[in-house]
Amino acid sequence: MSQKLRNIYNNNTDKSVAITKLAHWYNDVENLRIKSFNTIMNTIKINYDSILNYFDKRSTNASAESFNAKIKAFRNQFRGVRKVDFFLFRLTKLFA
Repeated sequence: MSQKLRNIYNNNTDKSVAITKLAHWYNDVENLRIKSFNTIMNTIKINYDSILNYFDKRSTNASAESFNAKIKAFRNQFRGVRKVDFFLFRLTKLFA
């Protein structure tokens, strides 16, 4: 089932086709009643419109998420920094 979901994203460029195939996949998983897929099914249900936006321009926010993770790691490394200006200066020098 996970491979089938991956194929929907890799092989479809048309949003209307992807909507149909994603709905069929969702129904198949629901009928199989595999408990390990409950989380992904809930995620798809909650974020359905956002997930389908991927098929418009095939872009994701992965680069923004990666950048946020780098900032969080940098912030954790420099706990206790009292000067915000210095922190922002270091942040821009490293990641700009």
